[in-house]
Amino acid sequence: MVASLAGSALTACLPSSPGTSLMPEQRPQILPAAYHPPSAESAELRNYYRVLQQDLLTRGLLRTDGGGPETPYDAKDLAENFEAIAFYNEYAGRSGSGATGGLSRWSGPVKLVADFGPSVPESQRLRDQGVLNAYAARLSRLTGHTIATAPKRGNFHVIFASADDRAYVAEKVRDLLPNLSANDLQLFVNPPRTHYCFVLAGGPQNAPFDYIRGVALIRAEHPDLVRDSCVHEEVAQGLGLLNDTPRARPSIFNDDDEFAYLTSHDELLLKMLYDPRLRTGMSAEEARPLIHILAREAMGQPL
Repeated sequence: MVASLAGSALTACLPSSPGTSLMPEQRPQILPAAYHPPSAESAELRNYYRVLQQDLLTRGLLRTDGGGPETPYDAKDLAENFEAIAFYNEYAGRSGSGATGGLSRWSGPVKLVADFGPSVPESQRLRDQGVLNAYAARLSRLTGHTIATAPKRGNFHVIFASADDRAYVAEKVRDLLPNLSANDLQLFVNPPRTHYCFVLAGGPQNAPFDYIRGVALIRAEHPDLVRDSCVHEEVAQGLGLLNDTPRARPSIFNDDDEFAYLTSHDELLLKMLYDPRLRTGMSAEEARPLIHILAREAMGQPL
């Protein structure tokens, strides 16, 4: 989603910034309080995002078909898009080029935990948990990496929360990321309306490209399709596909909102990202010869 992309920048820039190391959970899981009807603010946001989703659908966006004959791509496209998405981030301000410095991914198992704010109804919790369960299984099959959901004690938390859950989000994020700056915490607690969802993922300061922790925030006010789209994009970005590029099509790693769900193109990107022939932390220049080989293999083209 366009608005989530600004938030998704946290994936690349925060973990390697001074004072923003990602630490394990230090306190017990927070238990949600009893459900209460939404406030006027939350109800207004729910209506705003409902109208926004309908507008996107009317314009032929948020496609769920994954692309077709009108969205062809070849090995050259796949290699170029992989480099742009895995090695660059428009918000990685340390170098003027937007380069992140190295290939980022998880070396250990990814344990996804769904956390729900007190305002999220039980029916919505069950639905969203099911979506996350199915997506985790799909990602594990694609990458060959261990990715699964867990009821608690995970290392990648996906928080579904509304504007009425600010206190819950603040406490949860402080638990998960105790070294997070006050400004970055505010992005979770009080995100601008234009931020549909976002993710922060990274490793310790001595190994920032080797991910050990991820936290995503998804607004509970979104209608189902946009909420699902946020799950697809933010979890995939939190696995190491940091960037978006207008050249990628069919893809969710594009700021045009054309596709809602992970496409066949994106599946190949994830498969390439977790290929053991690539090395965590390697630069784009080091990886480029291998990227072209992997892309041609993925497309079934001769080397």
